[in-house]
Amino acid sequence: MAYQIFLKKSAEKELAVLPDKIHDRIVAGIISLAGDPRPKKAKKLQGREGYRIRIGDYRILYMVYDKEQKVEVFSIAHRRDVYR
Repeated sequence: MAYQIFLKKSAEKELAVLPDKIHDRIVAGIISLAGDPRPKKAKKLQGREGYRIRIGDYRILYMVYDKEQKVEVFSIAHRRDVYR
């Protein structure tokens, strides 16, 4: 069963200001999480809960809630900025 995808307001704002070149790739990456919220390329975050996937130089940080079948994206940013 597919998971529902939710974006926090902060993630929506970060997505809105991305360059067009990477925007579509990021959206495709987020949509793919509905079918597999923990793909092989996902890494568990250290020191905090959640996972991250790489899309080029950008990172998508998200939480997985298995009981609710929900994925919540809380940050989308360039790799130099995402963990700050």
